[in-house]
Amino acid sequence: MNTISAIRNRILQLCNERDVTINKLATLSALPPSSVKNILYGKSKDPKIMTIKKLCDGLDITLGDFFTTPEFDCLEQEIK
Repeated sequence: MNTISAIRNRILQLCNERDVTINKLATLSALPPSSVKNILYGKSKDPKIMTIKKLCDGLDITLGDFFTTPEFDCLEQEIK
């Protein structure tokens, strides 16, 4: 699994846990729905940390909460 897939999966997991749609997440995060969809559909190859922070704010979690999962812990190094 790569970093983009891990981010995508984490967003979907959090939305499912909270019963939040993608459009609702965008509204809660003060982001255009297209920004969230671009991350989820792989069009955004390098989402900015500020975008992820806004998503976390919308979900009422910290960046630490977002990234503290086995998926992120097991990612391989991007630079070898």
